[in-house]
Amino acid sequence: MSTSNWQDEIEMLRAVVLETKLVESTKWGKPCFSHEGSNIAIIQPFKGCLALMFFKGMLLKDAKGYLVDNGPNSRSARRLEFRAPDEIAKRRATIKAYIKEAIAIEASGVKPKAEKRSEPLPAELKAAFAKKPRLKAAFAALTPGRQRAYLLHFSGAKQAETRAARIEKCAPAILAGKGLNDR
Repeated sequence: MSTSNWQDEIEMLRAVVLETKLVESTKWGKPCFSHEGSNIAIIQPFKGCLALMFFKGMLLKDAKGYLVDNGPNSRSARRLEFRAPDEIAKRRATIKAYIKEAIAIEASGVKPKAEKRSEPLPAELKAAFAKKPRLKAAFAALTPGRQRAYLLHFSGAKQAETRAARIEKCAPAILAGKGLNDR
């Protein structure tokens, strides 16, 4: 999605964020804000809203209930959503308060507690493990993050044939100890 649909709102939100102690850079093609080298927040344009996403948003108090979960595959990020320029203006003090709290959380060294959610193994992967015990052992040796990436990739296919094809295609990388996005 192009950021041009939210250009005025992005500039307005950037101005509010830049009144704080955060330093702006461009990461992932978006305005990202950090404090002493640690990412604090990023501006994300979506089709239906503009968001200021806090990387450790789950640790923010959010007494007003403004923060929105970033989705099922995001563990600690939470975001403020805006649909009109007047929302940014009305929440100016809240935005700054959340940023101040996010900076304090980062400075304290507190880390979000990792939720132990295990992704279910697709039937096709279980079948591949039964046929190839080495594949099962290699998969078990991967880091939890790499395992999860593969499981999301495999499970993302709607058809069993597609899941099986993805598993077959990824098997050499798994056997080599590589993650889905490793080269």
